[in-house]
Amino acid sequence: MNDDNVLSATAGYVDTLSFVSLFGLFTAHVTGNFVLIGGGVAGYGQGIFLKLMAFPAFIVGVVLSSLIIRTRNPGTPMRGACMLYAVQAILLLAFCVAGINLGTRFSPESWPVVVCGMIGATAMGVQNAHSRLVARPGVPNTVMTGNVTQAILDLLDLCSPRVSADAKRASRARVAKMLPAIVAFGLGAIAGALAYRNVGFWALLLPVVGLASLATRAWLRRNAAGKPAS
Repeated sequence: MNDDNVLSATAGYVDTLSFVSLFGLFTAHVTGNFVLIGGGVAGYGQGIFLKLMAFPAFIVGVVLSSLIIRTRNPGTPMRGACMLYAVQAILLLAFCVAGINLGTRFSPESWPVVVCGMIGATAMGVQNAHSRLVARPGVPNTVMTGNVTQAILDLLDLCSPRVSADAKRASRARVAKMLPAIVAFGLGAIAGALAYRNVGFWALLLPVVGLASLATRAWLRRNAAGKPAS
């Protein structure tokens, strides 16, 4: 599984786990929280303060990623990717520990829950910033709306006799990239919900291991890229 698919699965997994565990909080993207805050203002749902605090936490994740890349000057995409994978893994591990420490009974208004959600949002802010700060081929991996829309348009082009052969080749290439990411996100979402039901916040150890694996792989690629040709 390539990096984009692992990241897509991670986003679906963590976002769903946070949604089912933290009173409908989305950690991987802000659009859903806007909707839920709007509903909360009208008296629907719960945890409006929790969702409001996810915004500054998400911003912290983006700013932190930017500072890491721009001050450390990694030089190559693999070095930058390695650093951001490692930072996100550490933050998700902190999210896991904070969630475990909540115990089995907690309310959306309690500060430990708010802090827990903010750590998760910070971690996913790092992942959202990653693709914009580290130049590499790939598709968006935290929100699937754009990918699904583009995949549908490309599939329609592939079925149309009016589309040129060159345009169909481009559409086929995009679909080949996007469909695995979409499937990975969906499977990650299912896995995140099932894992939380069975083991609670301990389930976050799985994406931590996945990100650590990506960081190690990026580090090895970075070392290989730095070796002189023989």
